[in-house]
Amino acid sequence: MSLKFDFNNMFSSSVGDHGVSQQDLDEILPEAQLCAAHLKKIIANPQARVNLGLEWTNLFQQDKEEIAKIQKLGGQISQKYENVVFLGIGGSYLGLKAAQEALCAPYYNEFKTSRKKNPRIYLEGNNLDPDTLQVLLKNLNPKKTFVIVISKSGETTEPKAAFALVEAWLKKGVGKKYGRQILAITDPQSGALRAKVEREQEKDSLSFRAFPILKGVGGRFSEFNMGLIHLAIVGVNITKLFSGVKEMSDRCGQADILKNPAYMYALLHTILYRKKAKSLAILMPFSQTLKSTADWYVQLLAESLGKKYHRKIQVGIDGSENWLADEKSLFSKGRTPISAAGTNDLHSIQQNNVEGEDNKVLTFIRVDKFKTDLRIPGKGDLLSGKSFSSLMHLAQEATEWALASENRPNCTIIMPEVSAYNWGALLFFFEMATAFEGELLNINAFDQPGVEGYKNYMYYKLGKPGIAQPIIEAIKNNPLIKDPKLIL
Repeated sequence: MSLKFDFNNMFSSSVGDHGVSQQDLDEILPEAQLCAAHLKKIIANPQARVNLGLEWTNLFQQDKEEIAKIQKLGGQISQKYENVVFLGIGGSYLGLKAAQEALCAPYYNEFKTSRKKNPRIYLEGNNLDPDTLQVLLKNLNPKKTFVIVISKSGETTEPKAAFALVEAWLKKGVGKKYGRQILAITDPQSGALRAKVEREQEKDSLSFRAFPILKGVGGRFSEFNMGLIHLAIVGVNITKLFSGVKEMSDRCGQADILKNPAYMYALLHTILYRKKAKSLAILMPFSQTLKSTADWYVQLLAESLGKKYHRKIQVGIDGSENWLADEKSLFSKGRTPISAAGTNDLHSIQQNNVEGEDNKVLTFIRVDKFKTDLRIPGKGDLLSGKSFSSLMHLAQEATEWALASENRPNCTIIMPEVSAYNWGALLFFFEMATAFEGELLNINAFDQPGVEGYKNYMYYKLGKPGIAQPIIEAIKNNPLIKDPKLIL
């Protein structure tokens, strides 16, 4: 069975004036068809995919020999080491964490039976809090630890700082061949980390092995690129994962938008955003193993759609496109994503969802079949004899009802089970929906200029050479001002 998208509660027939009407749908369809045709044209052109940041749409068709190589190396690392430490931030952290929780057993690191002889997995390099990394390095044995650093440039502060410490720790604990316990996933041609890989491999060909971050694949869209070695190490079948991605890709390639699940998801949310001021997007999986997938989606939606300017398309004489920020057309919008989890968050944000400001749309993920189940013992109690899975399904249904009865729009993604096949399909569904929503909003969904602000400020304060003069002037002319009177 395949993923299904249930959007009954998005329509006015279920939630009144706060839902989408047939007229709303009819009005946007001509625009949506043009957007779909534009996106299809780009995806069909290999050079355009790379140039505009859509090569992720083709990752499930990666070379089979390369996938076999990754799967083999992952198995070797898994057999030889007790611990694997990943260093990365953004998609290089959130994608791995989402995969770890969805596709590995709960309490994976705590119990050998959960790991099935695979190594413990630790995710670091995603913040600058000294306490977490210090505790990790203090308690791991460097001789039994493999390190994977993920950074396109090698210059991003968080993973760069963490890697400097971890590399020194390995070198001290392992000796001069410590580099054989390091794998770098980075730009295939340029950047500080690529340069380091090449220097170290000149000394020792088995040191600092590397896989490429493919061109045209942005961090938040890169799980099926940089995340593959992690999947191989924990024993996930990459071929099955890609089969699920392909199936969803085929469904998302349908010409009829009304039968295209990802495009319908984007279309309905865009209507509710534009016409009904539904600016908050809450993703609430009713499966604890998918909570980190919801966290991954937060980055995907926020970085892709939260943009200051509309997109301006420059078309070359050969028909190639170049996307620029149209500084004459201010956008400064984009839905704000929030991750939650059923059922625990029914006792936190659900009160606001049902009775608070009516500015949100909830997406539930319902898992039809869990890997295991539990039945409540005893007789005579309301819960006696009930299974946990049936109660989870009932809670999700009840949450739908509670929202619909207050005319609050919501929708549900139905997942047959949490497997590599279905999880791959789920991520691709969200990626395609986000890409199509970017088209509908006429923005560039594949850059993130707003992220550069804090980076540039830090680089300036740290004295990094080569910062553009306009950036330096902007920081000098707009200093942070702290009035002591306003600090209590």
